[in-house]
Amino acid sequence: PSQSMEDTLLVGDRVLVSKLSTRFGEIERGDVVVFADPNGWLSPLPDETATTLGDRLRDALQFVGVLPDDSEGHLIKRVIGVGGDTVACCDDHGQVTVNGTAIEEEDYLRPGDEPSATDFEVVVPDGELFVMGDHRSNSGDSRVNGTVPLTKVTGRAVAVVWPVSNWARLPGPDTFDAV
Repeated sequence: PSQSMEDTLLVGDRVLVSKLSTRFGEIERGDVVVFADPNGWLSPLPDETATTLGDRLRDALQFVGVLPDDSEGHLIKRVIGVGGDTVACCDDHGQVTVNGTAIEEEDYLRPGDEPSATDFEVVVPDGELFVMGDHRSNSGDSRVNGTVPLTKVTGRAVAVVWPVSNWARLPGPDTFDAV
């Protein structure tokens, strides 16, 4: 994770991702998802050709799935809207709305951040997601880059597994129950 998901996730955290959620379940509003960069959200990565035997061994073990992928080229954000939803900000109380219903985001929004510094209204295309970071003032997300096709979603983050001091489940909040 990058700073865009603080304080839910911290830089250096490692998360357990359920790939089954994209095959047998639905991604829902409030889920934290990992997805491949859909259209240049990330800066180009420097060319880091494996030069040592250890680097090449690590790369080979990642390729066959023995070691976890280091996730270069992937992002992690919270789902705010799914296909067919209208996501907008901000209402008269400064809140994000989904289909006209204001959502209370204090369960995950970084303390001191506002839901969005810019106004927007987006109808999410079918088969796509509108995602935002929990640290909104430090997140390049769907407000800037557009929606994410479901085909780019790797899976749903279910728990922080490293470091041990940060172990925690990542359940979807009940924020979206009224939507």
